[in-house]
Parts: sequence; C-alpha cells; structure tokens
Amino acid sequence: MERFIEKYNNEQFDVVVIGGGITGASMAYEAATRGLKVALLEKKDFSWATSAATSKMIHGGLRYLVNGEIRLVRESLRERRVLENIAPNFVYPWPMMMIHYKKPLRNNKWVAKIGMLIYDALSYDKNFTWDTCKKIPYHKTISSEEVLRQEPHVRAEGLTGASVFCDCVSIIPERLTLAFIKSAVAHRAKVSNYSKVEGFILDNGKHITGVKVKDLFSGKMHNVYGEVTINCGGPWADIVLSLAKSEGSVSSTLRRSEGIHIITSKRLLSGNYTIGSMTPAGRHFFLIPWRNHTLIGTTDKPFNGNPDDYRVTRESIMELIDDVNSSFGDGKLSYADVKYTYGGLRPLVEKETSETYSSSRKYEIYDNKDDGLDGLITVEGGKYTTSRKLAEDCLKIVATKMGRDLGRSVTDKNYLAGCDIKNLSLFIEEARNQADGMNAVTLDYLVRHYGTEYRQLIKLAHEDKALSETLNEDGEIMAQVVYAVRDEMARTLADIVMRRTGIGTLGNPGENVLRKVARVAAKELQWSPERIKKEISDTVKLLKIPE
Repeated sequence: MERFIEKYNNEQFDVVVIGGGITGASMAYEAATRGLKVALLEKKDFSWATSAATSKMIHGGLRYLVNGEIRLVRESLRERRVLENIAPNFVYPWPMMMIHYKKPLRNNKWVAKIGMLIYDALSYDKNFTWDTCKKIPYHKTISSEEVLRQEPHVRAEGLTGASVFCDCVSIIPERLTLAFIKSAVAHRAKVSNYSKVEGFILDNGKHITGVKVKDLFSGKMHNVYGEVTINCGGPWADIVLSLAKSEGSVSSTLRRSEGIHIITSKRLLSGNYTIGSMTPAGRHFFLIPWRNHTLIGTTDKPFNGNPDDYRVTRESIMELIDDVNSSFGDGKLSYADVKYTYGGLRPLVEKETSETYSSSRKYEIYDNKDDGLDGLITVEGGKYTTSRKLAEDCLKIVATKMGRDLGRSVTDKNYLAGCDIKNLSLFIEEARNQADGMNAVTLDYLVRHYGTEYRQLIKLAHEDKALSETLNEDGEIMAQVVYAVRDEMARTLADIVMRRTGIGTLGNPGENVLRKVARVAAKELQWSPERIKKEISDTVKLLKIPE
C-alpha cells in the first residue's frame, strides 16, 4: 500500500471517506466494490483509537436484549456470521460462561435463560458458515458445582449456576480493520494515514466538493476533491462537522463513553472460557483469556471534553479493579497486577438515557443536506461487529445522492484480502507441512494473523536470516517489521508494535526489543539516530501505565 497523498495530483474522486477506523475502512471497501473511485483519509494511523480499544470480541450483543433492541441483536448476529465467513483467520467461535448469582434480579439464571433462548432463536443461521469447522452449539445451563469445577476462581457465595454459549473472538482487531483497508485498496481505493482533514471545500451553492488535507509528515496542504464526502470520524464526528459549521447550521447528537481494559498475567481463568460477570450494581464485565494473560473489561461511563485529550487514568483503572473485586475471585486483584491498560471512546447517538451504559449501540446515518451542507454524509454511533452493514446501508444514500444505480452489496460474499481460506484447520495443517524449518509457534502465529499473506513473511525470513529472529513468546519475528513498513503503510514505531503486530499490545516488551525493531524500521524509513531515539521514547510513553 502507498500513501496516495504523497503523489496526489488533484484527482477527482467519487467518494472521500474521513476516518480510518473500522467504520471508515468498511465504508471505503463497500464503495470501492461498487465501482466508485474512493479516497480514505486518516489523521493518525489506521485503527489507532476506538477500533483498537475492544474486548477482542465479535458478538451479537446479548445484553442489548434487556433494552428490547431485537433488531440490533439480530443484525449483530448476522454480521458475526458474515465476519466468520469473510475473515476466517481473524474471527473464531469461542465459548462464553455467563455466571449467575441470586442478585441482582437481571442476573437471575431463569431470567437469563429466557434471554439465551431468544439469543439462540435470533442466531438461527449461525452455522451457515463457509468453513464447516466453525460450528456454534446452542446454549446450555450448568450448575454452580460445575461452574466451580471448571473455573475455580469464580466466587462461590450466592452462585446459582451459569449459562454457557458461544460468541466469536477477534484475535487482533487492528489487523482485521487493516484487512478491510487492504480489500478497499485491492478494488483501487486510495488510502493515506497521517493525513488530517482541516476543512471542507465548498462551491457557491454551499455544496461540499472535497476536503482540505494536511500531510502530517511533509506539512503540505492538499485539496482532495470528491462528489460525496462521508464523515466516519467516530468520537470525532461532531468535531469534523464543526469544521463546516460556519457554512451551515450543523447540529449533533453525539455523546461519548469511555471504555477501558486492563491486562494481567495473574492467573484468574482456566483458559477454556471467557467469563462474563455482573457487578452488584448491574454492570457487565468480561474476563478474557488472551495470549496466556487475562484481559479484563470493559467500563462504560460518560466522557466530556475533546477526544484528542483522552487518556486512561489511574482512577478509571481502579474503578474497573473495584468492579472485579466486588464480584469475582478472591477480591485481591490490585493495581500492581496490571501489566498493561488501554482505552477508547465510543460514539453514542442516544440522548434519552441518563448514563451511557444503557445507551444503544445502534448507528445513525445523516445526510447533511438538511444542515445546508449538501455532498456530506455523517455516520454516528455503531459497533465494530455491524460496521460492514452500516457501510452497506450508507451506500444506499450515496447512490441516491449521486443518482446512480450502484448495484447490490458483495462485501458479505467475498473473502477479505489475505483471508481466502476455505477450511482454516486444513490451511494451518498444510502450512505446518510446508514449514521448511520455521518454528511451529511462529508459523501458527503468522498463519492466523496474516492469512494467505504469511508466505510473504516466510520468504522475507528465508532471504535474510536476521529477519527470522523471534521477538516474543507468541513467536513474532523481525520479518513482520519489514513487511509492516513495505506493504502495510506503517510509518512509526507505535504503528508497528501496536497495530501491525502484537509486540507491544501486552505492554512494554522491553527497551532491547523496541531498539531492535526501531533499528530495522529505521533502515526502511531512513530514520536518523535522533528519530530512532524519539520513536522509542514516544512508544515507551504510550505503553506506560498511568500513575
């Protein structure tokens, strides 16, 4: 992939997408598959914010049933299956254990039983997957004795049993988002990270004809022209709109909620289930086995202020720890047990609820023509799982505005880039048989995280033995660093260790590893010694746990 902004020559696009998270990535892919000329612009790196701050789950939204959001749950379950199909190496069925106690009432196992029956019914097509090895069974209810036998750290007091069911996990959401972007590029979309939209271009009739973009590396300003501009700014959507306020009467319903996660190496789970629990106040949280660690999240509370200023705080970490200690384990999880933490802001569209936990995760698509800004569409709200469908719905509005028949969506019928794998188990077995001396742990990691592209990593490692060096217990190798720069538009050390690989996503891997990675990246990107030092310093700061 190339940053098109570096060679932009005033090309006219059909659609300009603002935002490189999962919503923008899905939008660019959807539009490009309809034959439109597409440009995607991201002010930082792809999937650097909300799309990375997930619980690593692709789920139907069981708790949304409490709010009566049947349509949202059904859409989510359908899209869960679609993502299993089109991204088989990224999205897997995974067993969940929702534990039940006498209180609160909404966590009563018989109340939950009703919800689980509805959830099963709404996911009637869950096994219509292209890969027949991805079967999802119906839920079952187990006794408190069985819960404690399988998960000894579950708190026994007041325990009445558990519901066991399957949802899906997304092993690395950052690379899944990247797969959508690569798929858009494969259909001739042009994309660029570190390209900040700083204004809109309007003709005399207040019709938006493009955006003013600053290349954050060169400092150059560009006018990028498009017939329709789609604002997929996520938590920044209203701020993007504010750039046009002087030209129209823009109003926004956007609210933001904070969600954080903590990672600990403290053994809290068997590793066989994701455990769902509920605090005495009725808030859900999950304990997720992830890379031999326990991932815990998420919180859900209002955030007021500029999203650019958002940071995870010690206060937020302690609130999550207190929630866990109030209802799970021995109550001794501490701040000292936190190995790494991350957080993000969710865009919400509802005004009616008094707190963000009960707010809907539905999405809204606005034609800003009503605000005096024809040529602009703004997307607000939504969830990772339903982003592809959101893009499909948005293209209906684009087609109307352009007065063109853009045909039907095909993004639910084709594999994403690098994901053309008909049987994942067989694909992994074939890769192992052709390992040619590659470490088994490394091979397994590369196959799952790069899909059919893993062969290019193997080729790099064989051509230069230094690139076969293993960097962590997951088996990641130095060849991934070179590949991230050459083929995946990584431009900073943080891009490499946080979003193209998992080197930094369990916390600081140590200065020695960061220095090795930075040196290899420096050769590819012509960094000076001063730039290397700054990249390492910036990444260490990013990985530091709030004090």
